Amino acid sequence: MTAVVTRRLPEADIAIIDRTATLRGRSRTDFVRDAAVRAAEDVLMETMPIRMSPAGLKAFMAALSAPAAPVSEMVDLFQRTTPWETAGAKKGGS
Repeated sequence: MTAVVTRRLPEADIAIIDRTATLRGRSRTDFVRDAAVRAAEDVLMETMPIRMSPAGLKAFMAALSAPAAPVSEMVDLFQRTTPWETAGAKKGGS
């Protein structure tokens, strides 16, 4: 079953939708449908209760209560020199 959804939009809104749909290689209808469904799914995910067994809840709470442990990949990432921090770059420049 399909339904028709009609809504009048300001020209500025249509322009940005059309531009973005074109960048994605989609029609306006497909782009708007996908964006609306994605937004609806986001709201549902934010409002749906999470259900788990008492044992699952206990394990979840234990994981949250445990001391934080460093993740070696994240430590390595934050210790890397960024591309703009080279030996010849000015420090604190204007």
